Amino acid sequence: MADIHGTYDDLFSAVPDALAALLDAGDAGGSVAVLVDGEPVVDVWGGFADGGRTVPWQRDTITNVWSVTKTMTALCALILADRGALDLDAPVARYWPEFAAAGKEKVLVRHLLSHTAGLPEWDAPVTLEDFCDWPAATSLLAAQAPRWEPGTDGGYHSLTQGFLVGEIVRRITGGTVGRFLAEEVTGPLGADFHMGLASEHDDRVATLVPPPGKDEDYAASAPGADAAPASGGAIRVRDGNSVAWRRAQIPAASGFGNARSVALVQSVMACAGAVNGVRLLSEAGTERARQVQFEGQDRVLGIPMRWGLGYGLFGTTYGWGGSLLMIDPDSRMAVAYVTNQMREPAEETRGLDLVMSAYDGLQGLRRRLGRPGGVVPAAQCRQRQNGWPAGSA
Repeated sequence: MADIHGTYDDLFSAVPDALAALLDAGDAGGSVAVLVDGEPVVDVWGGFADGGRTVPWQRDTITNVWSVTKTMTALCALILADRGALDLDAPVARYWPEFAAAGKEKVLVRHLLSHTAGLPEWDAPVTLEDFCDWPAATSLLAAQAPRWEPGTDGGYHSLTQGFLVGEIVRRITGGTVGRFLAEEVTGPLGADFHMGLASEHDDRVATLVPPPGKDEDYAASAPGADAAPASGGAIRVRDGNSVAWRRAQIPAASGFGNARSVALVQSVMACAGAVNGVRLLSEAGTERARQVQFEGQDRVLGIPMRWGLGYGLFGTTYGWGGSLLMIDPDSRMAVAYVTNQMREPAEETRGLDLVMSAYDGLQGLRRRLGRPGGVVPAAQCRQRQNGWPAGSA
């Protein structure tokens, strides 16, 4: 069995076992974290940070988390909405006047967050250089017409969503979404997550590894998508491994972190807006994310989807993939899985395996605390952390 490092509560031993199984099956490396009521019950990692399998994955290894980045951008927008600085029901053009061109004057802010704006990709061909040029990427979107009547249908905005929401954040705050995230979210929480990665972190980055049988020209696609975007906006593995991609702010896909940092940040959403004494938004502000904005066949993914405000909705939980994020507010649990190993979308089941392992531990925790169907209170969770033996490997 692959070597797994880190710590975990005995009741959650199925999680590191599941990570070891993935590494044994051929994955390069990765990390998994589970937080319950803001407290870590799993923080493990293993494997390698490079395709050649010569550099071990370390505690502070970070990697590109792909579309999990969208949840960080969405959180920034929800914080602004909670503060009253952003009206989700306002036309986008209130904040970004140029956006009203080509019949988009009635597109609402909530349409951007819910993949219903009708701008799933660029009409004009775009390149990595365009993605790294914020004015170019956003001005192209401002000028084009929606592909369907906004708000009436849903289609995954794989890369465009980050620029659309990010430009709203920029117009309101005067700074980039990466700056807002650092100053208002990850900084106060002490989370090792970055959008626009500084060079000082380069030696910690696990490089992306293409699926078996593929090379660095392999282009990542959205979960469920059958083809690369028609506009030529597909991102190759070599693009994701480039210095340009690391430095750029591509708020739908270029976030860098590990499972620990993703789970910590998004535990704010699982725990009614506050973690470890840091309150980022109100309980009502977190509940907005779960309001259904679209339910039906996604025009881009080709599968049934329910979209909330910035997150995919799955039963009573929500989150998104790329790597993996699952938020369960009813259980106050956040599960994150971050890996440098890419797989074909049709073969991607790793996240589900890990989430189910986390729920096995959660049920055991509830039984131990005598709360078989309820939320684990913060005080009891801390008592468990201080008084129960933790597994380690």
